[in-house]
Amino acid sequence: MALPRKLKNFIVFKDGISYQGQAPEVTLPVLTRKMEDYQAGGMGGPVKQDFGMEALSMEYKMAGWADGSHSGFGAVRHDAAMIRFAGSLDNEDTGQVDVVEVVARGRISEIDKGSAKVGEATEHTYKMELSYYKEVLNGQTIVEIDFVNMVEIIDGVDNLAATRAALGI
Repeated sequence: MALPRKLKNFIVFKDGISYQGQAPEVTLPVLTRKMEDYQAGGMGGPVKQDFGMEALSMEYKMAGWADGSHSGFGAVRHDAAMIRFAGSLDNEDTGQVDVVEVVARGRISEIDKGSAKVGEATEHTYKMELSYYKEVLNGQTIVEIDFVNMVEIIDGVDNLAATRAALGI
């Protein structure tokens, strides 16, 4: 029998600062291709053409007011803020603990302070628009997307290498 690896714990770092015990939730980016229908004469139906990636964004929550959490909001640079998510994946079949790491760079586009009520926990949600995203599992890069440098590596294959070569970059 094979059981799935489950995320058992994680920690969030923002701009190199540990938010251990302060970040209860992270929503990783949805990877989406920009696809458009193409159908011309002599075709029996449309074929989806791939026009690259859609924009990437992620969200993370802080349990209340966290020092340094606003840096990157209204920033001029596209990579003003960096989030690093490190998690442990437990395999209950083998007892092995795998390491997942996500590094994302971008800028904060939205800060939602939620509601504040006496005697209740406060949670602030931060939305970040990404220009860079990298996902690593046990030291192996699974996904690396760098929009500015035209890099798109998926499971070890650089999908844009030929395009960069054609453009001379």
